[in-house]
Amino acid sequence: MIPVTGFEGRKVAVFGLGRTGLTAARALIAGGAKVVAWDDNPRGREEAEAEGLTVVDLQAADWSDFAALLLSPGVPLTHPKPHWTVVRAREAGVEIVGDIELFARTINSAPAHRRPRVAAITGTNGKSTTTALLGHILKSAGRDARIGGNIGYGVLGLPDMHGGAVYVLELSSFQLDLTSSLKPDAAILLNITPDHLDRHGDMEGYVAAKRRILLNQGKGDTAIIGVDDSWCQRICTEITAANRRTILPISAGKAMGRGVYALSGILYDATGERTSDIADLAGARSLPGKHNWQNAAAAYAAALALGLSPDEASNGLMTFPGLAHRMETVEKIGRVRFVNDSKATNTDAARQALSSYARVYWIAGGRAKTGGIEDLSDLFPRIQRAYLIGEAQEAFALTLEGRAAYRLCGDMTTAVTAAFADAASTDEEAVILLSPATASFDQFSDFEARGEAFRQAVLNLGRTEAAREVRA
Repeated sequence: MIPVTGFEGRKVAVFGLGRTGLTAARALIAGGAKVVAWDDNPRGREEAEAEGLTVVDLQAADWSDFAALLLSPGVPLTHPKPHWTVVRAREAGVEIVGDIELFARTINSAPAHRRPRVAAITGTNGKSTTTALLGHILKSAGRDARIGGNIGYGVLGLPDMHGGAVYVLELSSFQLDLTSSLKPDAAILLNITPDHLDRHGDMEGYVAAKRRILLNQGKGDTAIIGVDDSWCQRICTEITAANRRTILPISAGKAMGRGVYALSGILYDATGERTSDIADLAGARSLPGKHNWQNAAAAYAAALALGLSPDEASNGLMTFPGLAHRMETVEKIGRVRFVNDSKATNTDAARQALSSYARVYWIAGGRAKTGGIEDLSDLFPRIQRAYLIGEAQEAFALTLEGRAAYRLCGDMTTAVTAAFADAASTDEEAVILLSPATASFDQFSDFEARGEAFRQAVLNLGRTEAAREVRA
């Protein structure tokens, strides 16, 4: 745990008692703050009380007593409207912070010999893979890397700091909205495409949140920015003109005068006086597809910025085991491979997965986002058949009508079973891909639960007589 300093002897309100809120509450108490906690969900309050936290109804509290409100990132700050705790805090002049902000302040106030280095990663897609990949590269090179934030552990639940540690943090736009003091040694902005507009109001609000990862960087810091989309291209141009830090553009398809890029799967390092080919990413089995080339370029560039040699960085790339729920092969039955890409919660992420295969049996659906799947229409010819689940199944069927074969399946088990029956009936290698292009909350608690349901359905299928016949 990282004890949070700066609130010794003062009251801090904590709202939202999931993983982030509970971890932050413990860290605040460890640093000497007096924490009062609340959640609109009775289960969250029960868990907090079971841990011995002081649970107080913040609607009835005297907000003039609070030094700060720690807000969990899942709670609306501005849109579609501010949460009632945000309104109360603003009325009382109480500052609103997130756990990343508490982490940043604690690091900034530490003596120089104890201050660790920080790599921060954001983007609409690829941030979890890039975070895990960079952490793996650092660990493979013998560095003390701690991985957390929006992936794995809440940042304040990671081991306490020391001067030789490197914190590798995935940051969502919700977390960045609540952060103002973070100064990463290496900041990665992978890409920006429309997402979470209900929480940011519009595209400009979403871009502004993502851009906050670069807010405090200066001399000696490195900004690593994808230039494969127009939003990030603009940001890269603007901050390059400001010339306050080292800028390393990254690309998954463009040769550049300076930066790190991939062409046809070959990773090139153009950060020095010469351009060198670093790795053939075809040999990195956990990094398939053009989108993963961008992730690899970003992680490699960040590793260099954090002091690794090109050989150390490239060796780590090639041994990365991959992440669950992100283009993860969970099983192969005969000629049929099952790929779990449950993390694809929007069409841009699903595009990356669908683009990786020439022929695919596609499991899609859930709680649809604005626009549905129409912008994937150029990939419909790759779909042998779609197996539709969840709230979106009928809307997706209307989009696919006359353009790709589909079946309304409703639930995961039905979809997996039907897809296997079709894929196994051919004499060709086949891929069954779960890449839903939707949120998961209609049927599952999160994308991980959805991915586990897919995995379990596949494992159960593997025990059937039909699967045994295919293996034989």
